[in-house]
Amino acid sequence: MIRYLTRNELDIVKYDACISNAQNFRVYANSWFLDIVCDNWDVLVEDDYQSVMPLPKRKKYGIHYIYQPPWTQQLGIFSLHSINEFAVLQFIKKLPKKFKLIDVFLNSNNMMSSQRIKTRANFILLLDKPYESLRKKYSKGRKSSCKQAKQFNLEIIENYDHKKIIQLFKKNKGAELNKNNSDYQILNKLTEHALRLNRIKSIGVINSNDELIGGAFFLIDKYRITYLFSAINDEGREKQAMSFLIDHIIESNAGSNYILDFEGSMITELASFFKSFGAHKEVYFHLKKYRI
Repeated sequence: MIRYLTRNELDIVKYDACISNAQNFRVYANSWFLDIVCDNWDVLVEDDYQSVMPLPKRKKYGIHYIYQPPWTQQLGIFSLHSINEFAVLQFIKKLPKKFKLIDVFLNSNNMMSSQRIKTRANFILLLDKPYESLRKKYSKGRKSSCKQAKQFNLEIIENYDHKKIIQLFKKNKGAELNKNNSDYQILNKLTEHALRLNRIKSIGVINSNDELIGGAFFLIDKYRITYLFSAINDEGREKQAMSFLIDHIIESNAGSNYILDFEGSMITELASFFKSFGAHKEVYFHLKKYRI
């Protein structure tokens, strides 16, 4: 049986246990993560928390709707057992009628065949081989970029001030992407909380003058290293700072059970960049449904 529970009605211990042990675990579904990125959220729960579907919610002009929070790539149904299309449909049918718009990204295990579903591309790289074996899968151009970066005497700084990396993004890319201040506030709060939990790496790339030219945040869980956020300036692009940084992450975690999750991109240039590290495409799903 699938029940609809508000955040206050939720048994948070059982919910988090379901997420942590789910076959399709994603860091975005943790209660601590959702409490930060969502205005409010409820949950569909199957039986005794065998499967759950978090529902970020808002209300505007008297209309209730389900939305995708900022800095959150995939949500949907998470389960202790395998999920087939029938199970996904059962959850979708149980969404309360009060929600007149459903606009969410389902995770890669939530396959649905429907005209309302569009596929999106993510890229992932298994890090279970030695570094040299992983590096052999880089494209010729990416190998050249990494070699070029080393000639500029760039330096990787772990535990770099996350606020400076966010500021670098705002200065160089923020206006173009039209992010609002609340999104940055959420990212800052999310990063600070994840740092307290030891669940994130904040990494900076500095030049020979000790100036920040690139940086990124990587969420860490027991399965994945998730490329949450990055920033770069013109000098960083010229000196291949992001190739240098990602190569560092791959080398540092080679031979592990981690998956490097690039968070994909529907932008051709970014998709090609991720793929050039030997990553392969993983499809997830966009559900957009209006209810009259």
